[in-house]
Amino acid sequence: MRILFDQGTPRPLRNFLPEHTVDTPAPRGWAALSNGELLDMAEHEGYEVLITTDQSLRYQQNLDGRRLAVIVVRSGSWPYDPSTIEEIRDAVDTAQPGEFQEVQI
Repeated sequence: MRILFDQGTPRPLRNFLPEHTVDTPAPRGWAALSNGELLDMAEHEGYEVLITTDQSLRYQQNLDGRRLAVIVVRSGSWPYDPSTIEEIRDAVDTAQPGEFQEVQI
């Protein structure tokens, strides 16, 4: 699965998702995009999941008809404990297009 981490998502989390392709916006030139533009670009480029710490995204963006899912990790601090890592992995594995999921930390 192709996953895009939003700006606030802790980069070390990618080490716990080795079976997935994980990218970040900055190397792609997307660091200055608004949330809606980022979702458009991610979807256009074939990403299936956006992982973010932006808790307001759920209320700013409508995912109806989108081909990607958004997982909101409710903390940007690292490290996460092992049970939280497993919750994030489960959220990724069950993510469906047009869906928001939240993982409480």
